[in-house]
Amino acid sequence: MTWITTFTGRHFDYANPDMSSICIKDIIHALSNECRYAGHCPQFYSVAQHSVLTSMIVPPEFALEALLHDAAEAYCKDIPSPLKALLPSYRSLEARVDAVIRRRFGLPAIASPEVKRADLIMLATERRDLEIDPDNFWPMLEGIPVSDQVVSPLLPMQAERAFFERWEQLKSPSAVGEKS
Repeated sequence: MTWITTFTGRHFDYANPDMSSICIKDIIHALSNECRYAGHCPQFYSVAQHSVLTSMIVPPEFALEALLHDAAEAYCKDIPSPLKALLPSYRSLEARVDAVIRRRFGLPAIASPEVKRADLIMLATERRDLEIDPDNFWPMLEGIPVSDQVVSPLLPMQAERAFFERWEQLKSPSAVGEKS
């Protein structure tokens, strides 16, 4: 068996990811229950909240892409970057899932530099506000500013609602026919 049953009852097949198995409700629900930093933060902080905050610091034309920049993690989970670097097969699978999600929602095939930078800005901001590993240097954050936003972790239900509301603000024409 190479598939999982999602929150909405769809079957998502890792061996053959298909646009018809991608549902925004599944993405929102899963990301709101997925803790960043492999759970190694002082309190629960979801990928959904991270995504919402990232979508708010990019120019408006990149906001939907930023909101969905970690959507593959709804199916593949949030694996810490140092571990992911050791798992080339996993990275390949995650890239395939990301490509299907990008096509499903009409996003660019490759992540925009603006979204990548905003993701790093949020990483630096989260590190500051959540006091994650404050005594060590993180090379990927050299020269990266922090956001004016303050990260105050939400409960999963609150993060789910925030993501849904942001989605409603931003949804693309390709998502108008989204089935429940």
